[in-house]
Amino acid sequence: MNNAEYSLDQCIKCNICTSACPVSAVTDLFPGPKYAAPQAGRFRKPGQSTPDDSVDYCSGCRICNMVCPTGVKIAEINARARATMVNQGKVSPLLRLRNNIIARAELVGRVSQPVSPLVNALFAYPPARSVAEHILGVAHEAPFPPISREKFSTWYKKHSSNSARTKKIVYFHGCSTQYYEPRIGKAAIHVLEANGFEVIVPEQNCCGLPLLSNGEFKAAKKYHQNNVRNLVRYAREGIPIIGTSTSCTLTIKEEAPELLDLHDNDTQIVAAQTFDFNEYLLFLYKAGELNLDFKPLPITLAYHIPCQYRAHRIGNPGLDVLNLIPELTIIDSNADCCGIAGTYGYKKEKFSISMEIGKPLFNFVHEINGPVVICDSETCRWQITHATGTPAVHPCELLAMAYGFELEGPLAQISIDQP
Repeated sequence: MNNAEYSLDQCIKCNICTSACPVSAVTDLFPGPKYAAPQAGRFRKPGQSTPDDSVDYCSGCRICNMVCPTGVKIAEINARARATMVNQGKVSPLLRLRNNIIARAELVGRVSQPVSPLVNALFAYPPARSVAEHILGVAHEAPFPPISREKFSTWYKKHSSNSARTKKIVYFHGCSTQYYEPRIGKAAIHVLEANGFEVIVPEQNCCGLPLLSNGEFKAAKKYHQNNVRNLVRYAREGIPIIGTSTSCTLTIKEEAPELLDLHDNDTQIVAAQTFDFNEYLLFLYKAGELNLDFKPLPITLAYHIPCQYRAHRIGNPGLDVLNLIPELTIIDSNADCCGIAGTYGYKKEKFSISMEIGKPLFNFVHEINGPVVICDSETCRWQITHATGTPAVHPCELLAMAYGFELEGPLAQISIDQP
């Protein structure tokens, strides 16, 4: 039995997790973390079927883990229960096909990118979305981002970089930057180069988190182990590995090794050398090594810190770093969750739950009424933009803007001369 399952005996039935759960607060389809994880978990033994299907309504946001006073690994127990459901054939073939399609952003991006205008038009065509909902159960209103005409890696190969820099850093861009938001990778490269780094972008693939969230552990394990093989040589040299997707970095550091029982030396070395983008910049600042030559940005913006970011348990380094930019005012949403939870809100049966969960955040965004919203997670950005009509950007884009780089996307439309 995994350490996650062993932790269920630490549950004291206090219901703190249930009172904090954003899913059970808006639907009776999920009875709450205490019931779905430690209580139901006591009836799950190796080879024994899962006692109920409600665990599939857990969004995996990890809020329960963060509030549990005794350290029960609730989200991990639920994730492993979903994997058991998949292995036991309890997920219908059609739903499993749906889950595998939306959980393979890298495959979808790789196949679609060469014909991105056609695919984007199809995704934006309401009748096509309705057919996808009817046949596969993909919510027709869910926020699919447009696929970029150019991959980030294609831009990077053409990018002129000073390889004479003595400091080196590895950038893990993730699927979203590669196929959907290359502007974020460009901004990240600019920020790192402004701080004297030669940026290395090695071969890489999906971190595997969407597959883990859908109980497809076998496929996720292949993805993770391939990334470890590609990254371990740099980790062994002591070169930091940083990512702008807080979900990807959490998966490499913790989620994949724990859920998949991977404790080999290479996995642990890579995990130890992996950092969130803002986390690493804050290290530089505290060491007196961060370039503070920022130009003022006289704007007020809302910032939503995603669930996966809080699950790192590293505080709020994004806020700390952004607050170094003169005249930039950042207001933390303090919202529990946007509701999308990776692939969760893309499913027909969960879309309305997703939107209900995100209402407090959406209302907050409207109240602040800034030209953009700041958020570290790609699917959260897409959810916020979809629900509020306000474009969402990554913190690294604001940092690049403050360093004076010309940007693409929503920030390129903002005049910083306006308060």
